[in-house]
Amino acid sequence: MLSTMQDGPLSLANLLRYAASVHADATVTTWTGSTTRRRTFGELGARAGKLANALRGLGVGAFDRVATFMWNNTQHMEVYATVPAMGAVLHALNIRLSSEQLVFIAHHAEDRVVFVDGSLASAFEGVLPRLRTVRHVILVNGDAAGFRAPRGVEVHSYEALLEAQPGVYDFPVLDERSAAAMCYTSGTTGDPKGVVYSHRSLFLHAMHVTTPAAMGLSTSDRCLAIVPMFHVNAWSLPFACMLSGASLLMPDRFLQPEPLLAMMEAERPTHAAAVPTIWTGLAGRLATHPQDISYLREVVVGGAAMPPTLMKTFEEHHRVKVVHGWGMTETSSVGTVAHPPAHATGEDLWRYRMSQGRFAPLVEFRLMGDNNAPVPNDGESLGELEVSGPWITGSYYSPSHEAIEADSFDEGWLRTGDVGRISPDGFLTLVDRAKDVIKSGGEWISSIDMENDIMAHPAVAEAAVFGVPDERWDERPCVAVVLRTGEPADATALREHLAESWAKWQLPERWAFVAEIPKTSVGKFDKKVLRRQYADRRLAFIHLD
Repeated sequence: MLSTMQDGPLSLANLLRYAASVHADATVTTWTGSTTRRRTFGELGARAGKLANALRGLGVGAFDRVATFMWNNTQHMEVYATVPAMGAVLHALNIRLSSEQLVFIAHHAEDRVVFVDGSLASAFEGVLPRLRTVRHVILVNGDAAGFRAPRGVEVHSYEALLEAQPGVYDFPVLDERSAAAMCYTSGTTGDPKGVVYSHRSLFLHAMHVTTPAAMGLSTSDRCLAIVPMFHVNAWSLPFACMLSGASLLMPDRFLQPEPLLAMMEAERPTHAAAVPTIWTGLAGRLATHPQDISYLREVVVGGAAMPPTLMKTFEEHHRVKVVHGWGMTETSSVGTVAHPPAHATGEDLWRYRMSQGRFAPLVEFRLMGDNNAPVPNDGESLGELEVSGPWITGSYYSPSHEAIEADSFDEGWLRTGDVGRISPDGFLTLVDRAKDVIKSGGEWISSIDMENDIMAHPAVAEAAVFGVPDERWDERPCVAVVLRTGEPADATALREHLAESWAKWQLPERWAFVAEIPKTSVGKFDKKVLRRQYADRRLAFIHLD
């Protein structure tokens, strides 16, 4: 027996029409360094029609890849809304990647048109001659006449292009399973891998982001999207705000603590999302330049775990609740969010808060042990996390090697490469990446747990723990530490601090004090760089007996 319900595609074209009419008064606000540029969703919808006409005039057709090389700002949001709605494929390029990786990704995706922010023009000019598929560059917030392009590539001014177009565009009816956008992994191991999102997957994922189980966005919210739009579609915040009618605040290139706090003071966001390193910087600035930020209802962090001490600092000193989330490029991104159950109190509450969170309703999950058999969700047993669901990728885009698929997928399940445990009520706690977990004498040491405990020391600003070869134990932990300014501490003191909660055999012998810990393009500790520096003897470390 079939239902009597009507059917209709979950498409981003329908989402654009909805946001531009029902939520026409919601706004996208961009910080300029001292003031703001503001545009309503209704105005965005009108400009989307002009932009779609302009792209059609440049020959952009169904499924053509349209890339962006931009900061989070109003014009980027216009491109985000328009490109999928017209049936093309949005591809946000990571502006922090090396030139080699940018060239690889743009070739692999076959980008035809690239929107480039004026402040990034010189960086993009350097790689453009190597991008053989690009035919048009559209310069945003800059002088198109001064942009240098190779023969065969046309350069256009964004505003001039829109001014020449009619505002009416008949956005098509789209198959919800067709490609809408694509992102690439950061390529921490091997070449970056492409993930192609469907209209259906992005719509469903954005719907989840708006629910109380995730970020709980509503029309009364002003959402500060610090997480870059090239980082898994800014965790779906652009689309989630269009669904919910929440207004968006965009920091553009002003990502340092001082301008971010100035924007927050002016616009008073109720919600924010960023990787933990952003909040580390904000906490440091607030310590010396106090400012009331209690208007923030909630901050969601992802990409890495935030140290418990930093979470408690924001809650106890600034009255801001920080919530962990977990996800990947391959999961669209949000797979879990750490909202504790109603019964949790005291230390039990913080145990839930420090987990990666409870799985989303449509995300299936399991842990696989060393023998490739499932382990129980008892809150203790460890295994590699595998997930599946309607916003989880089932393959990579045009994989260049069959081995990539074999290593990454297990009969319909995505192998995440994350090692952790799952409680009976569905809360995930990660202990490490499979490639980062330290196996010393046959026993596991969690680099993440050790990092959090070291960063709980008042003299430590950042700490990264990574495994290094050891003749006797196969592998031992090595620690790279950044000390707070004016806060003295040595390796002996930090190891004594760890000895309060770690077994003697787990305590690191090797300690390096550095000015900065290398990070990936999305702000995670880059442990492969640290391991390479150690192997090449470029990391000066202290060895304790």
